[in-house]
Amino acid sequence: MLGDISTPDRKGDVRVMLGPADSPERRDQSHRRTDVSDQAEQPLEDQVQHKVENQVAWITLNRPEVRNAVTPDQRNRVIDLLEEASASLDVRAVVLTATGKGFCTGADLRGGSRRPAPKKPEGAPDRVMGEAARMIRRGAQRLIASVLDCEKPVIAAVNGTAAGIGAHLAFACDLVVAAEEARFIEVFVRRGISPDGGGAYLLPRLIGLQKAKELIFFGDDLSAAEAKEIGLVNRVVPADALASTAAELAGRLATGPTKALGMAKWLLNRSFDSDRQTAFDDEAWAQELITGTVDCGEGLRSFAERRSPEFKGF
Repeated sequence: MLGDISTPDRKGDVRVMLGPADSPERRDQSHRRTDVSDQAEQPLEDQVQHKVENQVAWITLNRPEVRNAVTPDQRNRVIDLLEEASASLDVRAVVLTATGKGFCTGADLRGGSRRPAPKKPEGAPDRVMGEAARMIRRGAQRLIASVLDCEKPVIAAVNGTAAGIGAHLAFACDLVVAAEEARFIEVFVRRGISPDGGGAYLLPRLIGLQKAKELIFFGDDLSAAEAKEIGLVNRVVPADALASTAAELAGRLATGPTKALGMAKWLLNRSFDSDRQTAFDDEAWAQELITGTVDCGEGLRSFAERRSPEFKGF
């Protein structure tokens, strides 16, 4: 129920299952294993790398051996880093990417720490109604919300397969740049479960209801080129140009009026859930707030002085 779940073999190793038993991605992964103890010894800061360059925060998923299936610890670190990006005046754009051949192939529930389950009274069943919903709210939905709610523009640089919650993580970003080899998979139907992580919310808004149903109902692989054609991806580039293209776009955003961009993001994300009057009211109050920023003053002065603006981000 978390998009794609890594499963252990009899020896306790973690093996990521991307598709049906006879699928190319499954065969390609059959020899790839990560021992849980080895993964636990890797510092979390290495599993999810973070750096800030030229006012752009780079968040990089770094467990290529499992094609960046995310553990609860990694998920929480991404959420924390996005919240930090929102608050920091030193960050004016974010790039979310990954190492290896996978962007994110789902949720890895076998790695990382989790809250201990509360003790159940005698006679209680192993699974109690509400537990699964609570897990989704605290996990996949928090992750997607952290991208949507980030006050800075977030670019997904998709290097490889994005499946399940990994696909939704990309779709939640404001711009998506994909390598030519990247694929997007609504893998849930292959597991006999319904989509989570905001997929049923995001996809109809991005590509329309009928196309969203097609992707979710069949779970077919979607190439980067096909994803661009239907509006899920902004640009498709060769793999060796992915980082530079994302850096170029993020650099342009990082020199823009950061608060105005953040408010524009907020307005656009709310627009599908608002009636006209609410949308107009939101727009009016957004202008009320933005016209008091330093960057707005600089924009007006630069226009009057016929020069390029030098925005500060506040």
